[in-house]
Amino acid sequence: MSKINYYTAEGLQKLKDELAELKTKGRAEVARQLAEARDKGDLSENAEYDAAKDAQGHLELKIAKMEEVMGNARLIDESNLDSSKALILSKVKLKNLKNNMVVDYTLVAEEEADLASGKISVKSPIGKGLLGKSVGDVAEITIPAGKIEFEILEISR
Repeated sequence: MSKINYYTAEGLQKLKDELAELKTKGRAEVARQLAEARDKGDLSENAEYDAAKDAQGHLELKIAKMEEVMGNARLIDESNLDSSKALILSKVKLKNLKNNMVVDYTLVAEEEADLASGKISVKSPIGKGLLGKSVGDVAEITIPAGKIEFEILEISR
């Protein structure tokens, strides 16, 4: 049984676009590589042909996995989310109690995470530690570097 993943409209569209590109451009490129390798003669001793067949297998596996993810993807209805708690799609302003540094994060699905743009996964240690917390709560989170405490200053959508 596959797990259900929740996505924003933007994240779900990005997945759909990537899958469509793999099915069209990816398959066309692999077919071109196979045809080019076939033209070089004897297939039993043709390393290029073997490599192209391997690439085809990897591509089809990736497509199958993405189709499974798409089949279990659910669009998040932001209107039903409680804005008083840190949930998926919440924008959370945090204060690191150790160094008083203030950071802003948006909690997103694992596939949409991008630390450079301030989007962290709800499955990351920090994301898990923030889920369900309210403004004023202190979240003690264990990360690979040790324990860290964040005070939640603000939650918005």
